[in-house]
Amino acid sequence: MTVTHGSKADLDGLARKVTSLGYKAAPIGPAGQRPATAPANHVHGPDSRLDQALTASGIATEAPDALEGMHGHDHGPQDGPWWKTSKAQLTIICGIALAVAFGLSQVLPQTQPWGFIVAMAVGLIPIARRALLGAANGSPFTIETLMTVAAVGAVIINAAEEAAVVVFLFLVGELLEGIATGRARASIRALATLMPKTALLERDGATQTVPAESLTVDAVVLVRPGDRVPADGIVLSGESAVDEAPVTGESVPKRKETGDNVFAGTVNQEGVLRVRVTASAADNTISRIIALVEEAQESKAPTERFIDRFSKYYTPGVMVVAALIAILPPLLAGAEWNTWIYRGLAVLLIGCPCALVISTPAAIAAALSAGARRGLLMKGGAVLENLGKVNYVALDKTGTLTEGKPKVTDIIGVARDGREVLRLAAALEAGSSHPLAVAILARAEADKVPVVAATDAGAVGGKGVVGTVDAVKLFLASPRAAAEKVKLDQGLLSQIAALNDEGKTVSVLLAGTEVAGLFAIRDEPREDAKTGIAALHDLGAETVMLTGDNERTAKAIASSLDIEARAELMPQDKQKIVGEMRAKGKFVAKVGDGINDAPALAAADIGIAMGSGTDVALETADAAVLHGRVKDIANMVVLSRLTMRNILQNITLSLGLKAVFLVTTVLGVTGLWPAILADTGATVLVTANAMRLLAWKGLRET
Repeated sequence: MTVTHGSKADLDGLARKVTSLGYKAAPIGPAGQRPATAPANHVHGPDSRLDQALTASGIATEAPDALEGMHGHDHGPQDGPWWKTSKAQLTIICGIALAVAFGLSQVLPQTQPWGFIVAMAVGLIPIARRALLGAANGSPFTIETLMTVAAVGAVIINAAEEAAVVVFLFLVGELLEGIATGRARASIRALATLMPKTALLERDGATQTVPAESLTVDAVVLVRPGDRVPADGIVLSGESAVDEAPVTGESVPKRKETGDNVFAGTVNQEGVLRVRVTASAADNTISRIIALVEEAQESKAPTERFIDRFSKYYTPGVMVVAALIAILPPLLAGAEWNTWIYRGLAVLLIGCPCALVISTPAAIAAALSAGARRGLLMKGGAVLENLGKVNYVALDKTGTLTEGKPKVTDIIGVARDGREVLRLAAALEAGSSHPLAVAILARAEADKVPVVAATDAGAVGGKGVVGTVDAVKLFLASPRAAAEKVKLDQGLLSQIAALNDEGKTVSVLLAGTEVAGLFAIRDEPREDAKTGIAALHDLGAETVMLTGDNERTAKAIASSLDIEARAELMPQDKQKIVGEMRAKGKFVAKVGDGINDAPALAAADIGIAMGSGTDVALETADAAVLHGRVKDIANMVVLSRLTMRNILQNITLSLGLKAVFLVTTVLGVTGLWPAILADTGATVLVTANAMRLLAWKGLRET
C-alpha cells in the first residue's frame, strides 16, 4: 500500500488502522528505500491482503509474522527456505499437535476429544483471528470465516478429530499454494541478483572499484572476461562475445564491438570491453523489467475482476445454501440433525472459493514473469488478456521492422575493384558521424579494410564529401551531384535505377575524373523480421507496414517481408489508419519505436513499443518488446492465448470439483475430509497448472 500524505497527517492513527487490518507498519527512511523485509506490491481477491510499496514520505507496511495478512491465499515474496516461513512453522506445529493427539487417543482413549480440540485450536486460532479482522473491517464473508464456522461446528457435533484434520489440511494447502505462487514472483526477483555489486570505474586514466549502483550516466567502466556488465551502456572499445541469456533468453552469445549496446546483468565472455554507461541503476534494463512487471501484477485482468465480483456474492451464497442443507431436512422431513449439520458443514468447506479466486491471478503472475524473462513486458493483466484477441498488426518500418541503422548492401567496382573502392570511401568518411559514413566505416571494419584518413577532407553542402588519398582527389556524392562532374554512361545509370528500385540509396565515388565505383546503402530488415511477420500470419493476424519513408523504399522492404505497405505517412495519418481498422471491427495492435508513433500507439487497442525506442513510445504503449525481436510480437499473442486457456482450465477444474463433491456430500457419500481435500486439492492443482506457464520459452526457432 502506498500512502502519500501531507505534513499534518496522523501517521500513528494510520499505523493503528493498518495494524487492525492484520499488517505491520514501520516508518521508512528519508530516501524512500524499501526495507529488505518489505514485500513487493500486490493486490488480490475480494478479501485481499496488500503487500506494500513505499513512498518517500509515508509509512511502509509489512506482512505479519504469524498471519501473513488477512487472506491466507495471498503470498508475498519470502526470503530463505520455505520451511523457515511463519506459515510453514504454523503448519508444522499444527501437524505435530495432531500427531500427538492421535497418539494419545490410542494410548489414553479418555483424552478424546480434547487432544484433537487442542490440535485444532493451534491452527484455527490464527485463522479465526483473520476472520474476525476481516469482519471488523467490512469483509465478513472470507474464506477464513467459512473455515472457522465449519471447524467449530464439527466440534459441536462431536467430530473433533475431523475438525483437527480439516484445519491441518487447510494449512497444508495454503503452504503448498504459497510455495508454488512464490515461484512466479521469485523468478522476477531473481533478476535483481544478476546485477554485480561492484564495477571497475575508469577515472583519470586509472580504474577503481566502486558500487555498481553508484554509476552515473556517461561514466566509463571496464568489463573483464567473466564479469557481468554492471550497467546498460555502449561499447567504446574492445570486442567480445556477451552471453545475454539471463536477460533476453538468447541461447547463443552475441558479438559486441564498438558502438554496440550492452545490457546490465549480461556476462562478458572473452575480451575486455570499455563501456560508456547510458542508464543509472534505477533505469537499467533489469530495473525496468522488475518495475514494469511489479506494476503489471498490480493491475487486474477483466476475468480476475469478474471473479472478484462473483465471489463477493458466491461466498455468502454458499453459507446460505450450507445453512439450508443443515436445517431444512430435519425441520421438514424429520431427518437426523447431526447427519445434516455434518453435511451442511462439508458443503461450507466445499464452497470455499480459494481455487476460484487464485485461478486467474496465479496464471497472470506466472505469464507476466515468463514473458519478462524473454523481454516481453506487459503493463497489467488486462493487456495480457487482450493481446490474444489481436487480429490486425500495424508496424512501423524504421527501428521496428528494420534495424534503424543504414548498412552497405552493395559495392560495385567500376574503374577500381570493390575492396579499393571501400578503402577510398572509408578514408573520406573517417571521423564522420553521418549515418551513411557510419555504414561505410562499419563495412570497412567488417571486411578488415585498413582506413587512413583522407587529407583536405570536407563536405560539399547537399552534394557529398571530398578529400585526397594517395594524391588522388576523391568525391563521394549522390548520382545527380556526380553527373555534374563526369558523364555517367547508360549502363551505370541503369544499375543505379535498379538499386533505387530496391529501396537503396546510391552514392557514386569519383577518383579524379573517373567513376571508381558505386555504393548502395539501405536500412535492412531485422534478421527475424520475415519469420516474425510469418508467425503473425500463422496466428491469423493481418499485417501492414506504416511508414513516413518514400513509396519506393517502403514497397521494396515490404515485398521482401510479405507485408502490405502504406508509405509517406505523417503521425496523424498513422493514427487515422489505426482508427479506420478499429472501426471495421479489427482488434488492432500498433508497433512502433519513435515519437511519431505515439499517437497511433495510444489510438490502438494494444500499443506495443520496441524496447530500443524513445521514452515517449515506451510510456504511451501498453506493452514493450524489450529486445527488438519482431517475432516477439507473435510471442506476446501466443502467451496471451496460452494464459487464457490456462485460466479457463483453472476455472473449470475448481468449479467442476466443487460440483462433484457437492452432489456426493448431499448424498452422504463424502464428508468433511474429502470436502477440504476438494478445496485444498483444487487450489493446489489450479496453482500448479498456472505455474506451468513459467516454463514457457516462446515460439520455437525455425
